[in-house]
Amino acid sequence: MSVEIKVPVLPESVADATIAAWHKKPGEAVARDEILVDIETDKVVLEVVAPDDGVIDKIIRDTGSTVKAEEVIATFLTKAEAGKTVKPEAKPATTGPAATGPVIAPVSPNNVTKPIPLARNVTLTPGPNNPVLSPAVRRVVAENEIDPKNIQGSGKDGRITVQDINAFSNSNNAGSEQRMEKRVPMTRLRLKIAERLLAAQHNAAILTTFNEINMQPVIALRSKYKEEFENKFGVRLGFMSFFVTAAVAALKRFPAVNASIDGNDIVYHGFFDIGIAVSTPRGLVVPILRNADTLSMADIERQIKTFGQQAQEGKLALEDMTGGTFTITNGGVFGSLMATPILNPPQSGILGMHKIEERPVVENKQIVIRPMMYVALSYDHRIIDGAESVQFLVTIKELLEEPARLLLSV
Repeated sequence: MSVEIKVPVLPESVADATIAAWHKKPGEAVARDEILVDIETDKVVLEVVAPDDGVIDKIIRDTGSTVKAEEVIATFLTKAEAGKTVKPEAKPATTGPAATGPVIAPVSPNNVTKPIPLARNVTLTPGPNNPVLSPAVRRVVAENEIDPKNIQGSGKDGRITVQDINAFSNSNNAGSEQRMEKRVPMTRLRLKIAERLLAAQHNAAILTTFNEINMQPVIALRSKYKEEFENKFGVRLGFMSFFVTAAVAALKRFPAVNASIDGNDIVYHGFFDIGIAVSTPRGLVVPILRNADTLSMADIERQIKTFGQQAQEGKLALEDMTGGTFTITNGGVFGSLMATPILNPPQSGILGMHKIEERPVVENKQIVIRPMMYVALSYDHRIIDGAESVQFLVTIKELLEEPARLLLSV
């Protein structure tokens, strides 16, 4: 009897999903827990694995199909059931027509290989001479129809990264004068991002205020303690933990920035769930640091590192990105000098960090060079007044220019 392969139960806020890619074909040998299909929702990619050793009997819903929770998308034969379709007296033939019915090769932890579907006519089977690809890299390779065997990986153990693929594509396109264009459908995540950004602009009175921060004190503090910090906590001391800690302190002083609008009501949140915007090959995602006011700087850095790794591998769960009372985004890692971030509904505030750049500033009537960063606060002017927004940003500036304030809460 065949086993039904179904769409996993989707979160309450997700109505349907899309079949992103089948990794196995009907009749192809599959090991237990091997990935059969990727199913893309508005925010995450769900991986459906094989329930046992066996084969896919029939694919019911093809790539690109829209599906709902617990919908049957394929049928599966276990190794034992599939073996029954082969006659006992049948012998391998060296000539003549191929035998009909699926035939299962012996499967063991030592001989399992996982063919990875890539571009058309390109299939990569992991082995000594073939690279192992993460889900994010595999998807980019397929979209660009690139054979990864031609790419030299720069990641850990020689693994291929998205940056390696981009560099390979750019080098191949360099000097080409041919005019080309490619039309591809927007992914569900990209469609959801577009929908939410438009909704934010249409449904909120967004205004942005700017300031600049002298990052010298924070840089000096990091330089002095970064090795000791990493040795003790096993994680690198970055700038984001300083900004998260300063933002939480500022949110406590100006609760309207941590609030949201629900109909005709203002909801003041008594907790601080800070969203950290992360760029991935699929688009922007915002995992949440829950109860950030209770986290140490080491806890913050540890969680941000985990979120970054999960985001690149497509492993973030929908629960990781649900909720949030305030968001921080860092365009500076891409070289942005100044930008106006857009609100993440239903939140009322978002802090934008930017590139640190040495600039001449006046201190004590003397012109000196300092590492400066422009910061931006976009806010919903319906519930946050201009004075509050400016004071909020000035508070963050003061806390970071005198980090001792963070310890003394002054």
